[in-house]
Amino acid sequence: MSKYVCAICGYEYDPAEGCPDQGIAPGTAWEDVSDDFVCPICGVGKDQFEEA
Repeated sequence: MSKYVCAICGYEYDPAEGCPDQGIAPGTAWEDVSDDFVCPICGVGKDQFEEA
């Protein structure tokens, strides 16, 4: 599974870790993350992330 990086602040979504603060369990692929996901650091939408 690929990691995805926020183009604005550099936050990296790692599928192995998920994003527990937003209820995303470890092992959740980026494709399975909800479209209303926002960066936990700067608040931009999922569309501002790029594959690492």
